[in-house]
Amino acid sequence: MPFGSEKYLQAANLYEPLQALGFDVIGYGCATCSGMSGPLTQAIDDEIRERKLTVAAVLSGNRNFEGRIHPSVRDAFLASPRLVIAYALTGSVKIDIENDALGCDRSGNSVFLRDIWPTDAEIDATLREHVQTRHFTAGYEIVMDMVEAATDRGKTPARFGWKTDSTYIRRPPY
Repeated sequence: MPFGSEKYLQAANLYEPLQALGFDVIGYGCATCSGMSGPLTQAIDDEIRERKLTVAAVLSGNRNFEGRIHPSVRDAFLASPRLVIAYALTGSVKIDIENDALGCDRSGNSVFLRDIWPTDAEIDATLREHVQTRHFTAGYEIVMDMVEAATDRGKTPARFGWKTDSTYIRRPPY
């Protein structure tokens, strides 16, 4: 079931064009932290190992340290989703993203970041029209139904008691 960013990308008709370019939404929740961002093709992984390459990932998640994206990917850089796409289009982090061409259009003309970067007004309009609370809450409805069903039967969901004498974890002072 699509959730969160995948839902609003679909609503804005951006998901399929991004998939056609090789992008996808992965790693809900803790998946990136536990290295579940997906495999590299075997040929790419073999090339990295055989040539002892240092390769980089550009991601919009928050895990930018060695090995978190994939064991063969040593460097990881945080960027906005739009910059992730721009760097992916170039295939390299070794460019001056503001001044070097990202690639060429069908006519062979250079395409720069400034040519494809949306304006603040375009971004705001897309967000207003397509990003909705339900995109992020729909996946939790089944859990809330289970909690309500348990409460209706006179049961309370399992909870762990707080040990007030604990020296390991303390409640914050605020």
